[in-house]
Amino acid sequence: MRVVTWGFGAMGRGIAKNIVESKFMKLVGVIDKNPEFIGKDVGELLGLERYGTRVRDSIDVIEETNPDIVAIATSSFIRDVLPQIEYAVKNHSNVITIAEEMAFPFDLYPEESAYMDSLAKRYGVTILGTGVNPGFVLDTLIIALTGVCTKVEKVIAKRINDLSPFGRTVMETQGVGTTPEEFEKGLKEGTIVGHIGFPQSIGMISRALGWNITKVEEERKPIISSVYRETSVVKVQPGMVAGCNHSAKAYAGDKCVIELYHPQQIHPHLEGVDTGDYVEIHGDIDISLSIRPEIPGGKATIAIATNMIPIVTYAQPGLKCMADLPVPRSILSSIR
Repeated sequence: MRVVTWGFGAMGRGIAKNIVESKFMKLVGVIDKNPEFIGKDVGELLGLERYGTRVRDSIDVIEETNPDIVAIATSSFIRDVLPQIEYAVKNHSNVITIAEEMAFPFDLYPEESAYMDSLAKRYGVTILGTGVNPGFVLDTLIIALTGVCTKVEKVIAKRINDLSPFGRTVMETQGVGTTPEEFEKGLKEGTIVGHIGFPQSIGMISRALGWNITKVEEERKPIISSVYRETSVVKVQPGMVAGCNHSAKAYAGDKCVIELYHPQQIHPHLEGVDTGDYVEIHGDIDISLSIRPEIPGGKATIAIATNMIPIVTYAQPGLKCMADLPVPRSILSSIR
């Protein structure tokens, strides 16, 4: 399969590395606007052998290379990735993106979703938004677990994770590195949004279970650090914000049927916080699942985006979510 990656940040580089090291995929193009990358060989930028594909800042790469699929890792928001998706689709390429709002865009962006679905079908390709969360932990995994239940009354899930592997864009949307005052201002102005994905996960779960959600309540609080923390893209002094404690509750009528909690911060271990993923399903069968430590966000996002490439390439045309497609599985595993 011929692949173009659009975006060469932390997640884009990881996806590109998987493709370079794959035996059945070829990285035919990389698009990025960072002047430090432009014109350089992808293999050398990844610390591997020279590969022969260079990073370019022109979207013409897609038209020139005719890829089977374009993997977009540029933004979290539909307003940013929609033009990129549109260009790729109009060049007859399937699309996979890790933009969180694309994991389940149908409820919040009905017009854009209808347009993307129609466009994809017109050009005979498939569009998918995925990632570790939204895309797996707080939605696809939960939906799979309900498969052994006859009736489900309520879902409660929590993801306590480490934001450290992610790039600058994620840090900014979580308010990492701000003061408490800047955090509150960012919430009001919409520059700090916390976890991008609760409406998408709730939409995917409720559609799968046939629930009519009538109200969603969200709450965002800053996680104030008492110690110094640092990643490659942000520094947090004591008293500054290390992350966002974000939660959501979804109601069917007056009944709360979904509770999702997602406190995420950089280096939580520095203050004795253990990461983990936890799912409770209450119904005719009660299920309690604990995964400790967390499924690592950066690595898992890179992995699921890579693993879904062949599934998306051979899927029926249209705009899809993870619940529409076969169960994801590792495609680069080998037994020696």
